Amino acid sequence: MYFDVTYKLKYGRNRKCPVSQIKLFREDIMTKRDYSLLGSDSERAVETGLATAEWYHTDIPRKEMKALMQRSDQPAIRDAIILFGSMIVLAGIGIALWPSWWSAPFWLAYGVLYGSAMDSRWHECGHGTAFKTPWMNNVVYQIASFCMIRNPVSWRWSHARHHTDTIIVGRDPEIVAMRPPALFRIFLNFFGVFDSLNGWKRMLVNAAGNLDPEEATFIPEQEQHKVIGVARVWVLIYLAIIVLAVAVQSILPLMVIGLPRLYGAWHHVMTGIMQHAGLAEDVLDHRLNSRTVYINPVSRFVYWNMNYHVEHHMFPMVPYHRLPELHEKIKHDLPAPNTSILDAYREIWPALKRQLRYEDFFVKRELPGSARPYREDLHEQALSVPAE
Repeated sequence: MYFDVTYKLKYGRNRKCPVSQIKLFREDIMTKRDYSLLGSDSERAVETGLATAEWYHTDIPRKEMKALMQRSDQPAIRDAIILFGSMIVLAGIGIALWPSWWSAPFWLAYGVLYGSAMDSRWHECGHGTAFKTPWMNNVVYQIASFCMIRNPVSWRWSHARHHTDTIIVGRDPEIVAMRPPALFRIFLNFFGVFDSLNGWKRMLVNAAGNLDPEEATFIPEQEQHKVIGVARVWVLIYLAIIVLAVAVQSILPLMVIGLPRLYGAWHHVMTGIMQHAGLAEDVLDHRLNSRTVYINPVSRFVYWNMNYHVEHHMFPMVPYHRLPELHEKIKHDLPAPNTSILDAYREIWPALKRQLRYEDFFVKRELPGSARPYREDLHEQALSVPAE
């Protein structure tokens, strides 16, 4: 079995390399990835110009882009009424039927809205694009941040870095599937285990007046006191819920606040993995490192159209409800979307399994004939490794 491997970095020519020699090849010319924001790959990204670099964008007439970026309150107000109204009804039925097993379906549905739909609301309202009215964005952002156990101050800056340095090793703090992928950890996150524990841990660290060292690399000094203040308020809220649960001798209060972050996380993890997993790292073209997937209407509501992920990364100031329209305008320049969630995982799962043995493997998305080609001269090192 052979992979096409580029030996340019060492030999100045291309060769076919046996699988048995891939490991030797990597050790010879590559170093193990350091995904921390304080490590060697972070320094390398700055030195090589990958950090805060200029990214490829599909050309769109200025007038059309200005129209696409227009914000509106109506779609987000409608969706907020549906979301919060459904949560109130589902929680109410769950409480009324408690502790009967008949309550379980209602808690499971409530959990998806709390532990997954809030993820997309956190995301869009964090961008400030969901509503036209700023205070509406902020209110929903604060609620969603609490549900997802993501400090609204630190995560706003974290996500800004994610967009500035998308899947740049050592710079992006939100890489989900590192290489080699920690498959068991990813599996447990379908139940919110690591994300939630990390969120509660950071909340306690922040409430004690400290910041994680990596947080300090992207949160401006003048904003850091706000991180601590929010964490202390959240600790008080969680303490009140725990005290109430002890007082009534029931986990019911925690079924409403806290536990849904665990049992309702599966949908946002499922869709979140589709965004970038198995694709290229250290490139400056979102067509190489992001994935657009066609999904069903229910999942689109929960995910708030973030399945149009290449489009979102290219033009992050386009509101979620305009992303389908943006997709139609630029799809001639993008790789073909995955046709369903199942189709996406048929691509992702084999790639992740292969990365367990060959860390440099990735799926290279093919462009249609109508697209502008990848600037492979900008991505020579990243693309000179096994790909399909």
